[in-house]
Amino acid sequence: MIPAIFGLSGPQLTADERAFFREADPAGYILFGRNCENPAQLRALTDDLRAIHGRDRLLVSIDQEGGRVARLRPPHWAGYPCAEVFAKLYEIAPASAIEAARANATAMGLELSAMGITVDYHPPLDLRVPGAHDVIGDRAFGADPMQVAALGRAVLEGLAAGGVTGCIKHMPGHGRTDVDTHKALPTVTASAAELEDDLAPFRTLNQALVGMTGHLVFTAWDDENPATLSETVIRDVIRGAIGFDGLLLTDDIDMEALGGSIPERSVRAQAAGCDIILNCWAKMDDMAGICEVLTPMSEATAARLDRALAGTRIAPAIDPQAPELLTKRDALLALAEAAA
Repeated sequence: MIPAIFGLSGPQLTADERAFFREADPAGYILFGRNCENPAQLRALTDDLRAIHGRDRLLVSIDQEGGRVARLRPPHWAGYPCAEVFAKLYEIAPASAIEAARANATAMGLELSAMGITVDYHPPLDLRVPGAHDVIGDRAFGADPMQVAALGRAVLEGLAAGGVTGCIKHMPGHGRTDVDTHKALPTVTASAAELEDDLAPFRTLNQALVGMTGHLVFTAWDDENPATLSETVIRDVIRGAIGFDGLLLTDDIDMEALGGSIPERSVRAQAAGCDIILNCWAKMDDMAGICEVLTPMSEATAARLDRALAGTRIAPAIDPQAPELLTKRDALLALAEAAA
């Protein structure tokens, strides 16, 4: 099995993709809006992916946070608010905010499960830092580490209740970025002592089954390599100080924060200690190049992948409980609106 997650070009597999994926046997797939037209089409697509590999527990993933990061949207799918909404409720009613976040994530998980999706790249545990670039912004569950961890835990629990595994991101913390990593490489000059706050939510939730790195340079730990490509950051900070022992994915290896060819970036990330390379753009040459340079999946990575998928399930249809959970969420969120 190739330790990579690949994107798909459209709403159905092309003949070339089908043949390539059967031969390459990647660890999994990531879906974007271009792959999601309606529920029937999407479920057929994910069923097709499972049929290629002959296994029900396949890593089929998506970025479904809510707000501006949502690949599935109304009218075909439910609408989900951004993290900031739950953060505002937490300020006046922490227990209600946690329950609202859990209900929201459970409904999300039930919907994703019915679409044949097993992993959601949610929740971000990045702190909201004043003056930072808004690539995180309203995606953050707040500025306080304890609050972020509490709401993040509720999301992980809710997704799991819906049959989907969540993913904590972007380790060791993306909140201090001054640029969008889709476009450029940020350098964070905060001291190791200052960065303790950034690490805190990840450390609290270090038992999460899946995590994702961030493409940022942290001069306190490694002033030459971004976290994704840094053996020091992965070994000493993510695996060490944070204590994360789950399946570690790169953020999208295609982002402009990183230099070199896609295969070069991929082999460097694997050498640094990432379990899985995330390659989103469905470019056949890049995917083939990744397969040529990566070493086969290690036993440790395979075990982490198995653990990450063990609790997932594919539902035949969206559970009727989902709308009730969204009604509950909205009633709780109304508390913040009433207090405004």
